[in-house]
Amino acid sequence: MEKPEVVTEEHMEYLNELRESGETNMFGARPYLKNAFPELTRQQTAEVLIYWMKTFKSRNEEKK
Repeated sequence: MEKPEVVTEEHMEYLNELRESGETNMFGARPYLKNAFPELTRQQTAEVLIYWMKTFKSRNEEKK
């Protein structure tokens, strides 16, 4: 999957930390992402989260 221009490493790290915290199911992560990055539009938060979800497995296999 091609990375959308809006996605930054900071977004990816934030979502990784949110997942590890167990505070929310990642399907409910958009409000957390919007709160942490208020400059993102609703559409951009969706793009970031979708990219994070679709690339999660491949990004984590690379770390092994």
